[in-house]
Amino acid sequence: MREKASPLRVLFVTPECAPLAKTGGLGDVSAALPAALKQLRIDVRVLLPGYPEVLSGIPDSREIARLSSSAPPFEARLLEARLSTGVPLLALDCPVLYQRPGGPYQNEAGEDWLDNALRFGALSQAAAVLGSASSPLAWRPDIVHCNDWQAGLAPAYLHYTAGPHAASLMTVHNLAFHGSFPPETVAALGLPPASYAIEGLEFYGRMSFLKAGLIYADALSTVSPTYAREVQSEAHGGGMAGVMRMRSAALTGILNGIDTGVWNPATDPLIARRYGPGTLNYKRSNKEALLRRLDLPVAPDIALLGVVSRYTHQKGTDLLAAAVPELAGIPVHLAALGAGEREHEESLRLLAARYPGRVSVTYGFDERLAHLIEAGADMFVMPSRFEPCGLNQMYSQRYGTPPVAHATGGLADTIVDCTPQTLADGRATGFLFEEPTAAALSGTIRRAVAVFNDARSWRSLQRNAMARDFSWRESAAQYAAIYKRIARTRPLSGDAADTPAGQRV
Repeated sequence: MREKASPLRVLFVTPECAPLAKTGGLGDVSAALPAALKQLRIDVRVLLPGYPEVLSGIPDSREIARLSSSAPPFEARLLEARLSTGVPLLALDCPVLYQRPGGPYQNEAGEDWLDNALRFGALSQAAAVLGSASSPLAWRPDIVHCNDWQAGLAPAYLHYTAGPHAASLMTVHNLAFHGSFPPETVAALGLPPASYAIEGLEFYGRMSFLKAGLIYADALSTVSPTYAREVQSEAHGGGMAGVMRMRSAALTGILNGIDTGVWNPATDPLIARRYGPGTLNYKRSNKEALLRRLDLPVAPDIALLGVVSRYTHQKGTDLLAAAVPELAGIPVHLAALGAGEREHEESLRLLAARYPGRVSVTYGFDERLAHLIEAGADMFVMPSRFEPCGLNQMYSQRYGTPPVAHATGGLADTIVDCTPQTLADGRATGFLFEEPTAAALSGTIRRAVAVFNDARSWRSLQRNAMARDFSWRESAAQYAAIYKRIARTRPLSGDAADTPAGQRV
């Protein structure tokens, strides 16, 4: 049994962590959840690849160990630093794998790195080593918490590790990404032939990092309760529905939280004028600032729709594009920020050209503009075909910007549809539609605009939304409960001190 006074130790393995490396919501979660776990007195450390932006963001890091492997072949320094939240960070510094231009997963042309299997196989193996008796560190985790396919091989490596080792939790942030590679990758990554089987990491004639995590982890979680149910259906399972049903007893849906310190209109330094539930009239200043920045007419009484999203099929960008001609005649204005698949970017570009003064589309990512859209828009549009959790609908409610969203995944879990009854009893916080179609989207926006034009009802809706608690407090406690349930006796005794730099495995 564990010593009662000894805190749980968790190695949080992730391919991104804001603000050092972020391509989407996983980066935000990887920053905020460990911080919330730390508040619960869990001894958590984040393991992150040493991308250029990561290393440049931790100039005061120190080397605490060296890791080397023949399969997958890599040599790396393990650097220790601290995130701004005070959570310890372990960066895997392997220049041949991570020191390159482009993003975490793709080159500058938007193409996947050809050696992604090696890059994230190394991350997974490093995590498994740190969770085993062969770790060069005195600090030994009780749990290796793996996030998405990029860390999915860690449970497999732990499963095939001889001797005591940490338990593992696999969190699926998006089941659509499998981390699929040719079968010969199994041997190249040092996994035994027996692992390449239907009951292992084989997936339709290839090997899947994600399936490895789903099969070998001690526990599984998704990022919302509804998504945990959806992924067991053929419609939303992405080919993995059978695996998810098989492991349903080990599966928990835990809703993501948000960083309520960063996303707070009362203290946000990135918006034009700060406000709260009692000063919602100040929100108009943000709308005017946003309209001016985007060269849209300053028309406070015309509903302004906000979008901050990847421009992809999953996010329903095509549904939005198809709805715009009707929406422009209501009238409404649209302010969109994001990047994604070229065909979706082009469709939005054509709409902005067709409806000047109505539609503004910004490409790329701009943190300041993202905050200003949340504060300045009247409503926030999320027509995702599926959404494991989603964060922007929670940001939007906190900013008094009711979301309009497809009732799927975390969107259904976090938004209460505005009806006469829910508005009257104080539960309404936004607008939901059931079918992912352009007609359903435009019809729901029409419904939202009708409420927007009733100033008293709209103010009630805004205040309902702003009263919601989307902090990490409850969700972090649910993760802690899973850790306690699956934790084993520690692999080896040890304290939080690190082994002197230079030791190899």
